[in-house]
Amino acid sequence: MKNIALLIAACSLFFGACAQNPKGKENKEMKKTLIVYFSATGTTKAAAQRLAKEHDADLYEIVPEQPYSDADLDWRDKTSRSTLEMKDKSSRPAIAGRCENIADYDTVWIGFPVWWYTAPTIVNTFIEAHDLNGKVLNVFATSGGSTVDGSYNDLKKAYPQYQWGERRLMN
Repeated sequence: MKNIALLIAACSLFFGACAQNPKGKENKEMKKTLIVYFSATGTTKAAAQRLAKEHDADLYEIVPEQPYSDADLDWRDKTSRSTLEMKDKSSRPAIAGRCENIADYDTVWIGFPVWWYTAPTIVNTFIEAHDLNGKVLNVFATSGGSTVDGSYNDLKKAYPQYQWGERRLMN
């Protein structure tokens, strides 16, 4: 009877030690998620905040060096700033600052409002200004009528060197 009790105690200690694998705990702690977003009107910011809460992630806002005015965002005006930027695929609007600690993250969600069925060109500015190698890049977008698929595919095609993961429309 004592042998059975000793065997049970030994097994309990063994399985208890395995359940508390400190190496596994370190790996989990090393995985960090960053939610990067550009929001022209606040809609995408609200979506980014929900996503950050869902993933226990940090937030980073892509801030244009020159803020967009309501006139800049008038998609019906063929001479508005946003229209001209989106017509020119090489347009890279300047951003204020960089995410200096991007190396700390394993997963990066990139969010934006869909403009002309794709990501605003300021998103390309962000991607090209940061080393995203070795990270999983996920995409989320807000839109009044478009899906996220075109934006996701355009980014994946423009930056095939990166590992692209999920995509989500968050209206």
